[in-house]
Amino acid sequence: MAGFLLRRLVNYVVLIAVAASLAYMLAAVALDPRSNYEGRNPRPPAAVIDARLRAQNLDDRTPLLRRYLTWAGGVLHGDLGRTWNGDPVGAQLGRRLGVTLRLVVLGLLLGSVAGVLVGAAAAVGQYGWFDRLSTIAAFTVLAIPTVVLANMLIIGAIWLNDHLGAQVFLVSGEATPGLAGGPGAGLLDRVKHLALPTLSLAVGQVAVYSRYQRNMMLDVLEADFVRTAMAKGLRRRTALVKHALRTALIPAATYFAFTFGALLVGATITESVFGWHGMGEELVASIRTNDVNTVAAISCFAALAVLLAALASDVLHAVLDPRVRVGR
Repeated sequence: MAGFLLRRLVNYVVLIAVAASLAYMLAAVALDPRSNYEGRNPRPPAAVIDARLRAQNLDDRTPLLRRYLTWAGGVLHGDLGRTWNGDPVGAQLGRRLGVTLRLVVLGLLLGSVAGVLVGAAAAVGQYGWFDRLSTIAAFTVLAIPTVVLANMLIIGAIWLNDHLGAQVFLVSGEATPGLAGGPGAGLLDRVKHLALPTLSLAVGQVAVYSRYQRNMMLDVLEADFVRTAMAKGLRRRTALVKHALRTALIPAATYFAFTFGALLVGATITESVFGWHGMGEELVASIRTNDVNTVAAISCFAALAVLLAALASDVLHAVLDPRVRVGR
């Protein structure tokens, strides 16, 4: 198992380097930091603009390969470069990374676990009322864009708060500024702010995983090893959980890394709707301001996060499938 994971880790390191390099080159070619100075009044002299862009490694008159090598050398030493106006990119993204990961990780864990359980239950009761209801609900959710779903949750939360006469859910921001009442009140306030954006991400994952897991579960329910386990006297529930569900989870574990990447994209919209200042909001702002180094840094973080999710998927795969652990 250790050899398997080591080989995968080496592959992921190479993929991160390739993805980060391509992201930087695409940003450097597509974005124009020089245009940020065009609308200024008075406009700085051309020599001043050139000097500022060179200082930030953003001068489009410098060959792309030279700019890339300068950027890559800085990244290897932990320096992600500077924004077009001179601020360190790493310091700016540090807090935003924590905000986004808080949303994405929690949303993915809740969504994937709930989706697997719903899909497994639907497969066991195929064509029953729960199977039909979960199918309709899943396809309905999948047909609703993320931005629409988020706003529907906000409307529902406002209605519920008014109906109950209490602020059960808070719909904007990460926390209430200037809140008094000690650590307990602060924690509860953050949970109230976190609930809706997490739910907006998790609901889509439940719909995806429930459909995927249902199909995988149906493929193994009539398999010979499941029937043999029950023929030997194992209770049906035990055979379904220990043999059928465990086997059906292997493809879902592989799918984990891909849904993590999709969730990062969905988090960009969710952060904008709920007023969370995370990586998605910063990515949109950086593209608007032609901030090459910030866009490249966010792409690096995204690639690293997706490939760490893939590594976690490999670990889960190895736990579920004994053949991986013995190297077959």
